[in-house]
Amino acid sequence: MYETHYHRAKDLAEAAKLFAEGSDSRYLSGGQTLLPTMKQRLAAPSDVIDLTLIPELKGITGGSEMVTIGAATTHFEVANSEVVKANIPGLAELAATIGDPAVRHRGTMGGSLANNDPAADYPAAVLGLGATIHTTKRTIAAEAYFTGLFTTALEEGEIVTKVAFPVPAKSAYMKFRNPASRYAMAGVFVARMKDGKIRVGVTGAGNRGAYRSASMENALWVSFSPDALNGIEVDPADMLSDLHGSAVYRANLVKVMAKRAVAQIA
Repeated sequence: MYETHYHRAKDLAEAAKLFAEGSDSRYLSGGQTLLPTMKQRLAAPSDVIDLTLIPELKGITGGSEMVTIGAATTHFEVANSEVVKANIPGLAELAATIGDPAVRHRGTMGGSLANNDPAADYPAAVLGLGATIHTTKRTIAAEAYFTGLFTTALEEGEIVTKVAFPVPAKSAYMKFRNPASRYAMAGVFVARMKDGKIRVGVTGAGNRGAYRSASMENALWVSFSPDALNGIEVDPADMLSDLHGSAVYRANLVKVMAKRAVAQIA
């Protein structure tokens, strides 16, 4: 690890000030991505600004229409929140499958979304529920937020502060885990919204990152059942391919996970 200057910000204003003063600053939330890359000397920020103790970024609020989760809320807290479990159980189940207990107690929703790892779980739920990402500068709709592998619409120095999730009628998340890392090789979040619309968010498999599957949404609109997806073809040309699984394998996984999610809801 290269030498760096560590700062623990007490509020968002101080975090922004510290970020601007550094020559190559990075924000730190759960640290599940930044710290390993620093240890491998793949990242060498001049300054690391820790956001984890900022009160404005903590907490879960909401009810039957909207659930809002602070960016520094851990996966463990999301998984065990009575508010989330009562209103969006599919999101609580998603959080409970992330990594292992050590990762869930340290990793945060905001950190996951800011990094936008192609195998991260939350992007599927953000797209699947049509969530809104709130930052220190603006609000960003789910469809406008994810712009590619490891890239988002966030500007330099912009901080994710909270995420607002509309409460669906029903939802479910299913993923096929990499047996070593437990990252999603394919994860599918299916939601039936209260207005009857169907949303399907896919993560872990796409070569352009997380995405919505319009073809699956249209098929499930006609008939909300696993069999409705039989005729859907997931194009391997749109899938990632690596030593863990070929593009053809991942294309099949997306369809299988989608069917399982629909079956759980139905």
